[in-house]
Amino acid sequence: MEYRVIRSRRKTLAVEITKEAEILVRAPYGVSTAEIHRFVLANQEWIITHQNRQRARVRESEENPYGKITKEQVQEMAELALKTIPPRVELYAREVGVTYGRITIRNQKTRWGSCSAKGNLNFNCLLMLTPPEVQDYVIVHELCHRKEMNHSAAFWAEVEKVLPDYRQRRKWLKENGGQIIARMV
Repeated sequence: MEYRVIRSRRKTLAVEITKEAEILVRAPYGVSTAEIHRFVLANQEWIITHQNRQRARVRESEENPYGKITKEQVQEMAELALKTIPPRVELYAREVGVTYGRITIRNQKTRWGSCSAKGNLNFNCLLMLTPPEVQDYVIVHELCHRKEMNHSAAFWAEVEKVLPDYRQRRKWLKENGGQIIARMV
């Protein structure tokens, strides 16, 4: 198993699988090569699993029939999101029974939405490539964080009150969201 070692002033060993599915071991300066090798062998199962997942993502993005998303398309989606998401946030905020601060539309590679402690909401412009019911799920999910700033059973109960079928919407996002994000230029 080939891997690259990056030494730094860190205190612990860590393994990372890069976007290109390369194995990267981050190690403190004082750790021996033999110790690093033992660490890699001890974590071999995890490494192989995650390396295979990343290779599949790379293949998926290369084979994506929809092609890459251009900067112009991102801008168009952001403008569309600014028109469509705030009215839906307002509607669902009343249903959830919460208030919120600013709404920001972003171009993100890892998140569909987020809610700050101050109640500001961020949404990914790529939501415009998902079905409306999935967009509503992300909106309700973030609004429910105004009641529960975690993913506890109480949080999911709040989501379920508004969207009894949230599990199917969430499943769609987990199954298809990666392909959408992989299209980013």
